[in-house]
Amino acid sequence: MIVTDRAEELRDLLDKARGEAKRVGLHPTMGALHGGHRANIRKMAAECDVAAVSIFVNPLQFGPGEDFDAYPRPLDDDLAQAEEAGADLVLAPGPQFAGHPLISVRVTQLADVLEGAARPGHFDGVATIVTKLFAIAGPCFAYFAEKDYQQLVIVRRLVSDLCLPVVVVTCPTVREPDGLALSSRNAYLSPGERHAAPVLYWSLLAGKRVIEEQKATDGDAVRAAMVSVAGREPLFQLDYADVIDPSTLAGVTTVLGEVRLVIAGRIGRTRLLDNVAANAEEG
Repeated sequence: MIVTDRAEELRDLLDKARGEAKRVGLHPTMGALHGGHRANIRKMAAECDVAAVSIFVNPLQFGPGEDFDAYPRPLDDDLAQAEEAGADLVLAPGPQFAGHPLISVRVTQLADVLEGAARPGHFDGVATIVTKLFAIAGPCFAYFAEKDYQQLVIVRRLVSDLCLPVVVVTCPTVREPDGLALSSRNAYLSPGERHAAPVLYWSLLAGKRVIEEQKATDGDAVRAAMVSVAGREPLFQLDYADVIDPSTLAGVTTVLGEVRLVIAGRIGRTRLLDNVAANAEEG
């Protein structure tokens, strides 16, 4: 596995790979790799001839008072995990990679709801660095986790609106046996908080049952079911639980066809989020 902190070296290596008719994959990460990242890298390595991973804690997507300084940066462990999962190349640039851009990407509408409402400017920072990575990597297949669903939708729209030569590949959410979605921030949880954390998934499943088993089409009834389950866990402070259109992220009044159920909140000082798909037409 080749490791570099130079964007130009990654660009040259991927250009060379494409010149040899090789399929190039890219998995952008902020490091602190876990089983979800490893699954994404394995998927990319199985589907692409060259699997590239970026590791960069992006300061542009952190707001005032957020955990940028505390965010884990176990680079040696990350590199070992990336190599074990099948990565061929890793770009791990220093803090100067973000710089102080005078030109950046601004996300509207899709960033005004859900996580964006709680974290103004967050998705502008994400989109700016992702666009930079795409510019470096060139034509490629970019692997993004379904777990961060709003980010996934925004990256898809970024590629579409800016006509970028990138195919976005969705990676399924990876969960612990009790349902908790894998996340780098799970490491912040105390044992008691970790015990409470699966409540997000249980809440989503409650909403999914209302749609798919009870055949409810009232969006408010679905939200009420999720909120009810979330409220049973005293350590969980709910931010939102919603049923949304999977493309526009707008809240749904009447559930028809496929929707996405989303939830977010805090356990202690740790912010967690999760989502699942539901389909009103399923039996």
